[in-house]
Amino acid sequence: MEHTVGTFQVGDYVVFVCLFVVSSSIGVFFAIKDRKKASSKEFLVGGRQMSCGPVALSLTASFMSAVTVIGAPSDVYRYGASYVIFGVAYTFVVFFTAELFLPVFYRTGITSTYEYLELRFCKPVRVAATLIYMVQTILYTGVVVYAPALALNQVTGFDLWGSIFATGIVCTFYCTLGGLKAVVWTDAFQMVVMVVGFLTVLIQGSSRAGGIESVWSTAHTGGRLQVFDFDMDPLRRHTFWTLTVGGTFTWLGIYGVNQSTIQRCISCKTENHARWALYMNLMGLWIILFCAVVSGLIMYAFYSRCDPWSAGLVSAPDQLMPYFVMEVLGAFPGLPGLFVACAFSGTLSTVAASINALATVMYEDFVSQCFGDLSNRAANWISKALCVVFGVVCTTMAVAASYMGGIVQAALSIHGMCGGPMLGLFSLGILFPVTNFKGAVGGLIVGIALSFWVGVGAFIYPASTNNTRPLELNTAACNFSITADGFNPTALTINALNSDRSWLADSWYSMSYLYYSAVGFVGTVAAGLLITLLTGPSDAQKVKPGLTRSIRDVICFCSEKYAHIDLSQDKEDLGDFGKAWEKHPDQEGVVKMEKVKSSSDCLQENCYTNAAFDENETSQVQAKL
Repeated sequence: MEHTVGTFQVGDYVVFVCLFVVSSSIGVFFAIKDRKKASSKEFLVGGRQMSCGPVALSLTASFMSAVTVIGAPSDVYRYGASYVIFGVAYTFVVFFTAELFLPVFYRTGITSTYEYLELRFCKPVRVAATLIYMVQTILYTGVVVYAPALALNQVTGFDLWGSIFATGIVCTFYCTLGGLKAVVWTDAFQMVVMVVGFLTVLIQGSSRAGGIESVWSTAHTGGRLQVFDFDMDPLRRHTFWTLTVGGTFTWLGIYGVNQSTIQRCISCKTENHARWALYMNLMGLWIILFCAVVSGLIMYAFYSRCDPWSAGLVSAPDQLMPYFVMEVLGAFPGLPGLFVACAFSGTLSTVAASINALATVMYEDFVSQCFGDLSNRAANWISKALCVVFGVVCTTMAVAASYMGGIVQAALSIHGMCGGPMLGLFSLGILFPVTNFKGAVGGLIVGIALSFWVGVGAFIYPASTNNTRPLELNTAACNFSITADGFNPTALTINALNSDRSWLADSWYSMSYLYYSAVGFVGTVAAGLLITLLTGPSDAQKVKPGLTRSIRDVICFCSEKYAHIDLSQDKEDLGDFGKAWEKHPDQEGVVKMEKVKSSSDCLQENCYTNAAFDENETSQVQAKL
């Protein structure tokens, strides 16, 4: 095998630029189309009139970042096709999101997910959760931009800083102009680009590797098809149980209660549309997962006798996929650019969703709370300005990531370590009506402490290969000298085992990374319930209607309790419940927080229509405008 690959050519850059041009054009289109709809609701949640199809594609595109496009095939290459079991976890994640969390968020009519925490507990809990979300999202988004750009730069010669700044500028541009509608439709386009890019690699890669039958045979011989491992040991990196149980907690914390996901769901026309969007999105997740796993197997079959990583041709596992693409597609002008467009489509989707979500929580949780009397025009311009601010912040974070070195890996883990405690916090509110605000605060603190303890400890004391169990890589057929810079897994293992390691390093810190979120969840829920019992449980009967949901409701998919919530109760009983519902402008053009005026009969007739939307009142508002 030759040890040189090509670099980016003019045609590749043209294809890549087309991705950015089309994405920007979508933002311009919606800016012109909706120029007369000057309201923060239209900008942040698309007027709550989005269809399920584009929302489903948007959810899939943003869920599968460039880290997944580049990192997942490399994981399969090193550890085998057990990665495909994530498909089971995705199924549980989508089910619980659609049947447990979505009904509560949708029917309360909130815009910011964290407003639920104030309705259920108190404002300090809401503020704390919002701040945690903002910090973790900014860190994660910056690294999601930098990490794949660095891998592509080191292999293909693709301009590092140009791609980083282009990503930040383009995402900020179409987010600011078109709002959520632009984000959703751009994500839908980028999802198509991701699938086409993957298919290109699959077709040409399998051809170069000798065909699918040869790929399958080679992968089987190399142990890459040993998918099911039912070992219950929580220290093992990937087993059936870590991938299903741990994967469910990990992705549910990032997915089920995440502002970025829920914001797009509540933008749908009805609750059924939102639920269908989630289940359609599951199909998209399976497709991308399948493409990533098969790409990893093809890459292994191609390099089965000459591993570029061990040979020192690439310096990190994340560079394997770009290196493979340049080797099999380099002779076809434009195709390497198509794969890079595929990778950056995931990046653009993630960054745009993050910018829009950050702007939403900042406006809803802080700005609108401090300045209650804002005109529609002022609210709209503030929302746009916040998109610009967070676009700059996320791009700056990507630049800062270049100086973080090994901390990049830790920054990526923060997203998962925060997800578990946040999932536990929302679960305390939704599943346990007796939980009081003291239990919520105490549980959140304990959960974050536990998840960061195990996560940071694992970063300092990496698990030995006895737990990670990477599969064998071969360099027997390389027809060139192995460089001195080549990676030596054995030496790394020996050094790690010979270093001073406490018993925590080989037990608690060696836990599979997929259980970090589960640790945070269990810690939050257990501590929250214990503190609640010690300080006096809340009266479950006094919890505002619609803020809790039982397991029976989830199993039965639709509870009669929820389908017939009577919103015509006395204001004293409702308290502040639903204060985020439709913001109607009065004759002076001032935004007021009003209760939705609807009878119980009307609600029963439209029980799955967004509670934040009253058709009659909305038409009157538009007439005034």
